[in-house]
Amino acid sequence: STGAVKMQPKAEELKFVTKNDGYVHIHPSSVNYQTRHFESPYLVYHEKIKTSRVFIRDCSMVSVYPLVLLGGGQVHMQLHKGEFVISLDDGWIQFVAASHQVGELVKELRCELDQLLQDKIKNPSMDLCMCPRGSRIIGMIVKLVTTQ
Repeated sequence: STGAVKMQPKAEELKFVTKNDGYVHIHPSSVNYQTRHFESPYLVYHEKIKTSRVFIRDCSMVSVYPLVLLGGGQVHMQLHKGEFVISLDDGWIQFVAASHQVGELVKELRCELDQLLQDKIKNPSMDLCMCPRGSRIIGMIVKLVTTQ
């Protein structure tokens, strides 16, 4: 019944780091401004503005697998201090994979998704859910994202 209790930061104290701007804060007009805890440390945002400090608006939390599968840049994996590290954006974003096999599977799934999207761009009338390859890839992604 005694001791310290860890408190969530106040809305104005919560900050995130971007590659180009350093620390950014959620804008007070954002619907997520009062959110003091996010399950994932990663946010995607639509707008970034600078007033008294750099703010982001229209942001949503994103978990690891959607970020790896849909984020920009190439996915790389390397062994670092006994752990298999998946990296994005030239190593700026890094995740530790549960095993080498999991890392390779996620990396391969990303390659398959990229190729599937390229095929769809070349042939816009292609129904991704009806073609066997497309439906398998989409089904795997849905399962991975919903069961993580």
